[in-house]
Amino acid sequence: MFKKFLSLEWKAFTRSASFRTNLALKILMIFGAIYFIVMFLLLGVSVFYIIKKQLHLEPLAVVNRFLIYYFIFDLLLRLFLQKIPVMNIRPLLTLPIKKSTIVNFSLGKTVLSFFNFLHCFFFVPFSIVLIIEGYDIVSIILWHIAVMSLVYANNFLNILLNNKDYLFYIFIGLVAVCAFSQYYEVFNITDYTVVFFQGLFDTKYLFLLPVLFLIGLYVTTFNYFKKNLHLDTGLSSKHDIAKTEQFAWLDQFGNIGTFLKNDIRLIKRNKRSKTTIFMSVLFLFYGLLFFSGGIEAYDNPMMKMFAGIFVSGGFLFTFGQFVPSWDSAYYPLMMTQNIPYKGYLNSKWWLIVIATAISTILASFYLYFGWEIYVIIIVGAIYNIGVNSHLVLLGGAFTKTPVDLNSSKGAFGDKKAFNVKTMLITLPKLLLPMLIYILGYKLISPEAGLLFVAATGIIGFAFRNTVFSMIEKIYKSEKYSTLQAYKQKA
Repeated sequence: MFKKFLSLEWKAFTRSASFRTNLALKILMIFGAIYFIVMFLLLGVSVFYIIKKQLHLEPLAVVNRFLIYYFIFDLLLRLFLQKIPVMNIRPLLTLPIKKSTIVNFSLGKTVLSFFNFLHCFFFVPFSIVLIIEGYDIVSIILWHIAVMSLVYANNFLNILLNNKDYLFYIFIGLVAVCAFSQYYEVFNITDYTVVFFQGLFDTKYLFLLPVLFLIGLYVTTFNYFKKNLHLDTGLSSKHDIAKTEQFAWLDQFGNIGTFLKNDIRLIKRNKRSKTTIFMSVLFLFYGLLFFSGGIEAYDNPMMKMFAGIFVSGGFLFTFGQFVPSWDSAYYPLMMTQNIPYKGYLNSKWWLIVIATAISTILASFYLYFGWEIYVIIIVGAIYNIGVNSHLVLLGGAFTKTPVDLNSSKGAFGDKKAFNVKTMLITLPKLLLPMLIYILGYKLISPEAGLLFVAATGIIGFAFRNTVFSMIEKIYKSEKYSTLQAYKQKA
């Protein structure tokens, strides 16, 4: 049966509408994977000698101290980047196939994820080096089994966190509390976790705890999916009580007001859009990494402008990049109506502008670090409104991935949403303001750099109508390929 499932998965992959379109991106992703494999391999071989000869510390003890951050960072990356493999289950439920077989195969696919075996290229060579350097072989093998069990435990934690909203928010909250506590030297979590990780080496039977934890997580995940594997429960569409919200005050804006009403209702009523708003709020605090001076690599002019773009552009990057995918459920119906593209795009633009302005006002707490920091955020907001708002709408013409509004996962989107065109459009959003700023900063003064970035945003705003006409033509040329893509369920 597993062989049959593999055959179905391969056919779904090769016959997908996005297979040939994103073939170039898939090749780039393969090269990216090779790059990370080489980096992890080099780190696994060299980290022992770097710690011992340059830092003059005991290598295994140092690695064990910071393993908690290694696993937390791994889990965060999985939450935002790892795609959860899901079979097209509905047709299978009418066939004489055991539910346990379907669930086991679906979970088994996650075990083969690149996010899992990548860690082998660090821990395997590191463990070999430890053995070569005279560490007890049995203790190293048991320690290695324990840490790899925790790697795979992260795999199943990611699945549970993606499917249970309250667990996701609790986890994010705990990570934030631990990070701020350590930064302000209130509580250092590594003082306690190092005892456990070092114990995995010192006490031979302790390795059973991560192994049992992994088994328990697998059983929990298995039972959760098996319990919800019914057409009339977990896989059915949920119908909430309808609520009428008029937003009559938006009528004064004509067609734009009508679209704004729909967008506000969409944001208020759906899990995916609510998650996007939550992520936008988190973007406000992203600048603390850059403006507090706590990380030396971030304490430079270019990175501060980078932070200024992100602090005010949280909504722009999370919501804006999926225009018009937010409307994918009824996009074909919209296209049968006499709806001008320009009015539709204008409403999205105004929503992004309003959210950017609100984010800039909420970010006023950065005045604590000085006026010059808040001015960078304001300048970043001007660039976002004048340039990046147009670029995200332009990128939306090539982002042909339907959005599941009932799912809270994927606030940053599905990997199918990225292709070569959207990647090229993304570069000016981040790199261009940094280059403009550093140009003025080096040639004239810091104030000139800020003026250059702000002027670019103002020019973009001034030519808004011309830019919108160009974007409208692109949307029209991509109309039918977008409609075809939204019909794809996988």
